[in-house]
Formats: sequence, C-alpha cells, structure tokens
Amino acid sequence: MGTRVRGPLAVLLVGAVLVSGCTAGEDAPEGGGGGVRADATEQELVWEDCESGLPGSECAVFEVPLDYEDPAGERIEIAVKRLPATGDDVIGSLLINPGGPGGSGYDFVDHAPYKFSEAVRESFDVVGFDPRGVGRSTPLTCLDAEEIDEFLGADYGGEQGADDLADLGPEGLAEIEAANRAFVEACEENAPELMRNIGTADVARDMDVLRGLLGDEELSYFGASYGTHIGARYAEQFPERVRALVLDGAVDPSQDQLSVSVEQATGFETALRSFVQDCLDRPDCPLGGPGTSVDEGIAALEALFAAAGEEPLSNITGDGREVNRARAELGVVAALYTENRWPMVREALTDATEEGDGTGLLLLGDELYGRGDTAKYENSTAALTAVNCSDSAAPRDVEAYAEAAADAAEESPVFGPMLAWGALACAFWPQEAVAPPGELDAAGADPIMVVGTTRDSATPYAWSEALASQLDSGFLVTRDGDGHTGYRMGDHCVDTMVDEYLLELAVPEDGMACADHLAEAAG
Repeated sequence: MGTRVRGPLAVLLVGAVLVSGCTAGEDAPEGGGGGVRADATEQELVWEDCESGLPGSECAVFEVPLDYEDPAGERIEIAVKRLPATGDDVIGSLLINPGGPGGSGYDFVDHAPYKFSEAVRESFDVVGFDPRGVGRSTPLTCLDAEEIDEFLGADYGGEQGADDLADLGPEGLAEIEAANRAFVEACEENAPELMRNIGTADVARDMDVLRGLLGDEELSYFGASYGTHIGARYAEQFPERVRALVLDGAVDPSQDQLSVSVEQATGFETALRSFVQDCLDRPDCPLGGPGTSVDEGIAALEALFAAAGEEPLSNITGDGREVNRARAELGVVAALYTENRWPMVREALTDATEEGDGTGLLLLGDELYGRGDTAKYENSTAALTAVNCSDSAAPRDVEAYAEAAADAAEESPVFGPMLAWGALACAFWPQEAVAPPGELDAAGADPIMVVGTTRDSATPYAWSEALASQLDSGFLVTRDGDGHTGYRMGDHCVDTMVDEYLLELAVPEDGMACADHLAEAAG
C-alpha cells in the first residue's frame, strides 16, 4: 500500500470567534415569529426568552421566501437572537455575523460582552441570526456525521506512494474526485431547492427583511471574515439603506473559488511562520531548541505530519477516529486563526511529539469545524461548502485543481495543496446555482469601513485592500498584527476607529494605518 496523503480542507473563513451552528429549532422559542402573509415584511417578530444564552437575551423566528423569484412560494425559517442595549440613548440595532460560511450569528450574540465595546452595547441592540441553511434556521444537510468524518479525515492513496496533495497520481485523483462528487450528490438528494438558493445574495435579502422587522430605516452591521461578504453584498443590493457597515477581515468578491482557496494558503503560510517563530522563542517549543530557524521548525512540523500519515497518532477520546495527517493538520490550522490558541497548539504538538498523542490536535480541528455534537458538525460543513460553491464560479476541470495544488505548494508547502483541493466540490455544483462573477461597488452607499490585518491567517490583507478599493465609498483601516480580524484584537487605535464610526459615523482618512494615526495624534 502506498503512502497515504491527507484530505482537502474546504475554504473556511471563520471570523472573530469559532462559533458552531445548531440544529433547526434547538434553543429557539416556541411559536416562531408570528403570522406570515404574502409579503415577508408583513410579519412581526415575537420575542421570547431564550432557552440559553446571556441573561436578558431574546429570541424569535421569522420566515422568508426560499426563492425570492417566487415570493409567494415555499418559505423557510430564520432564527434570530438579540441582546437589548444597556443604555437609554439607543441608536438602533447592530446586526452581526461571525463568518464561516456556516457560522452562527445567533450564537455570536452570546459573545457580545467581549467582542463589542461597552459603548457599542450601550447604544445598540446586538442582533444575530443564523443565515439560511445554517444552524437553527432551516438547515442544509448533505452527508451525515459519520460521512463528514470520513470526508474531512480522508487520506488519498497517490500512485507510487505520492506523499502530498500536489501530486496525487491517477488513483488519488479518482478518489478525491469521487468523494467530492458524492458530497454534492448528497446535497442534491437531501435539499435540491435549498442548495440552489443558499448564496450570499439571498442571505443579504433575508437580512434586509430582518432590518425592516426590527424597525430600522437603515442598517448598522458588523461582519467578520465571510461576514464581510454578506455586508458587501447587502450594500450592493440596498445601497440606500446603509447606515454603517464594518467589514473586518475582508473577502475579495471578485475572485473565483479556486483563486480564493489558493490565495488563502499564503495567509496561512504567513501565520504559520509567525506561530513557529513565537514557539521557537520559548523554552519549551516542541519544534526545536535554541538556534533553530523558522524553516527548521516548519520542517519538524512537516515531519510530524508525515509520520502521522504513515502511523496515526493515538486518540484517547475513544471515538475510533485515527489522528492521521489530515486531522493533525486541521488541528494546527485551527490554532492559526488567533494568537489566543497558540498555547493550545504548542501543548498539542508537545503531546504529539513526546507521547505520540494526537488528541489535542484532533479536538482543535473539531472546534474549527463545529464538531460539538453530531447535528452541529454535519450542518456547518454542508453550509460551508454550499455557500462557497454558490457565491463564485469555479473551474469544472479536475486537472485545474491539480495544477493549482502544485502552484500552491510553491507558495505554501504545508497547507497550500490541501486548500486548493478544498474547492473541488464546487466543480460539480449546479451551474444555475452559482452567482455571476464581478466586483461589488455598492454605488450610492454611505461610507463603508473595511478593517484589514497585515498578517491575517484566513483572509490575506490584500483582500481587505481589494474590497476597500472596489467599494465606491469604502475606506480601509489597517491593523498591523497577527491573527484573524482586527477589531477587539488588542489594538486600541483600531477599536477606537470602529467604535467612533459605528456610534458617530466618523470616517478616518482612507488607508489610515493605526500607527500613522497615533503618530499624527501625538504630533
């Protein structure tokens, strides 16, 4: 049997925190969102106490058309949660989304006390919803949990013992193509209509329905990572209804899905090198001792992955999963989203190198894909793939992915090929369900803030630059740092700019990096 290689990593643009979805109806109030008439806007939000979450939070359900081209046709449910403003002088609602795709805006509300400043929480009702297909809203289900485990943890046997995803050979190509075809076929079998109406353009229309039901004439919104695409798409469709949009850790909407996957690899490469350097600067780094270079540390990490591909690490959870190369890599990728998780991955790598124990890496990967329980795990992965494939075109020729994997290996040897192959399901997505390509300019919208972090792992800084330049009224605020997204990540200047924009609609100079801003203020 040839050397086994890891499975692909679907493009995951997790935002400010790792938030999982839940099954439809779980933790949602009984009774839903009131009567629904022919027009989705002619309903009322019936707020009830949430079964879990922060004290004082309120939950409701409303309905929207499955297909906006058939507004009188089938309806789907959208679950929403709000945390009322703590102050008396309330501006309105601040709608929020943590990213994903597949992240739960409903759950994101429970993170408001540390994700948003006290001043923002005093002035806004913080409102989050699960986008269509996600969590407590009408969910998209493709594979079951066991099949998802196999999909994410697959090792593909390359011809002549190929040891990486950049060179699978005919046998490996056939296996990875079959797995991705089966994924799309399962979506088609379980939810043929929802999979054709799950793209971000529809999510933006759902958000406008919610804005109206909340009684806000204009939208105030904070979106992280993939959530930036929801906000940009909203501004494109409803520019006259924009009050203030903060798009933090931006996605470039002009790129096709394969390009997004390959360019994301550069972000993870940058983040990996920062993590390894930080690790090597500590006395207990499992990747090397004093005098070890970053390249040598990365080589040690690659050796660990290769060894896990040959002989899986142990797993003390008892769930029967092998901690092979695919699952070991997922664990490291999960930790690269934020510096807060660097100590966790150092400990997990220490367990792996010294004890052969991969449990820590396995659990970090589980957190990335929302494997808190069976229902959460299967839905978040389906939504992730479906939205990615619906939002932008992708090549239909499998060879294009093989070529991209080889190219990505040049820029990001560790994660590049895995991310390139992660877009392969989109090669088989129904053509009629894919949004047309193009930039978003949101002509006529009031100023829109884009926040970019220079060494962002999941959304490269160049994407924030691109989105800010595409939007007619876009302006860029730069955080010089590591980790994914910029607001409330330890930079007081960025936090101040975001707060002043949301509260007072203050617009700093375009492209103002916070280091320049502080120097100017001091002068």
